Amino acid sequence: MVAPIEDPGVSMNLVGGHWRPSRDGSVIDVLDPSDLRHVVGRVPSMTTADVQEAFDHAEAGFQIWRRTPTLDRAAVLTAAAALLRERQDEIALVIVDEMGKTKAEAVIEASKTADFFDFFASLSRSPYGELLHDGRSGTRTSTWVEPVGVVLAITPWNDPLLTPARKLAPALFAGNAVIIKPSAETPLVTHALARVLQDAGLPDGVLGTVTGSSRVLSAQLLGDPHLAAVTFTGSTTVGRKLERELAGSGKRLQAELGGKNATVVLADADLEMAANTIIGAAFGQSGQRCTATSRLIVDDNVSSALLDMLRSRVNSLVLGPGRDPSTTTGPVVSEQQRDTVLTFIQEARREGGTIVVGGSAPPEDRLRHGCFVLPTIVRGVQPHMNLWREEVFGPVLSVTTCSGIDEALALVNDSRYGLAAALFTADLRASALFVDQANVGQVAVNLPTSGWDVHQPFGGFGDSGSAFKEQGASGLRFYSRIKTAAVRSSW
Repeated sequence: MVAPIEDPGVSMNLVGGHWRPSRDGSVIDVLDPSDLRHVVGRVPSMTTADVQEAFDHAEAGFQIWRRTPTLDRAAVLTAAAALLRERQDEIALVIVDEMGKTKAEAVIEASKTADFFDFFASLSRSPYGELLHDGRSGTRTSTWVEPVGVVLAITPWNDPLLTPARKLAPALFAGNAVIIKPSAETPLVTHALARVLQDAGLPDGVLGTVTGSSRVLSAQLLGDPHLAAVTFTGSTTVGRKLERELAGSGKRLQAELGGKNATVVLADADLEMAANTIIGAAFGQSGQRCTATSRLIVDDNVSSALLDMLRSRVNSLVLGPGRDPSTTTGPVVSEQQRDTVLTFIQEARREGGTIVVGGSAPPEDRLRHGCFVLPTIVRGVQPHMNLWREEVFGPVLSVTTCSGIDEALALVNDSRYGLAAALFTADLRASALFVDQANVGQVAVNLPTSGWDVHQPFGGFGDSGSAFKEQGASGLRFYSRIKTAAVRSSW
């Protein structure tokens, strides 16, 4: 018999500087993916009227924030970074409980989140705008960098703290107001981040949070007259739908979408280093990263040896709830995601793929109420198979073989996605060729596909994203507009 669940209460939404329920009092349960019997929190299921009020407050907050001196805005971000580090452990446990990451993974996410706010705050001491020569007598011309207005941030469940920070830090530094709508699976940590920013001194209205059904709220969110821009991280299907819905509206869109990232291992590679790196890149966070390695292309001459190394390392992974210190691999985020991942594996087996390790839900009774999938390697996967072409977003690595760098590059680029790719080799020529010809936004040699730092531009090509990069100084471009000003002071 399951013990009664203590009511965790409702985490309210931040609207106009106040924490509020929905107008009709309805709520959404947030479940623990390691044990779906546990409700770890509840959030309001907001109405369209609630959303309209949030945008009204955001517009008022924007008029204050845009006129706040840049150094003062940076001071708020710096204070937020300090509070994130101070509250790191408690915030990490929120990620563990609602998303399923291990405690170690969640602590890393919280730490990196603070880095975003520190990095963009540091830009307040950098040049901003330019002075330009002008051919007209007595005229000085300059460029002014301005915020775009009220931004809607739609964020996913897989990095539920880091992805909001990746968007909020540059948006707020540039002087915008933000309405953020987190995934219904992981809204609690977004509320924790909003409390940090409020405690750091962010003025009322500059940040608002919205939780509720996307189906119910989508038209109000995208159609609000105060909205200037939408930044979205999520599936390619939803991202392309947003493109269609915003087309012709004058509202800009930044989209960080799916990936089907490949890692190539050539015959001259350090196999021990490659195996250790691939395990983390493929199965860290249970494979639920847009930059996770999901395709492995290995030279025929070393494929057996590398697969033996990978099998051994996978067998040493320990599945379990993220709060258990012995756990190295947590659940996927939901029952639906678990079933989707298992369907991909079953389909690959029917199409001729061979399961090297894993391939099912774990047999242990202690895990039966959770959303667990055994870390899985499938060899003999061909380019026509769905497991090779479609994003799985789970702990599954598909493997095929190649002969040399040219064939490997052809396989890497045979994808509608173009987010990240990696190569393991000791050959400088192969390395240079790979960096030049891999059709992806992030390319790495003797490094994982995942793990890009906050000051490094991030974003993909093709069905992996839009033209606007995230992270680094390039990340400000989406949240800013350029005004050119010419002033004639003498005649």
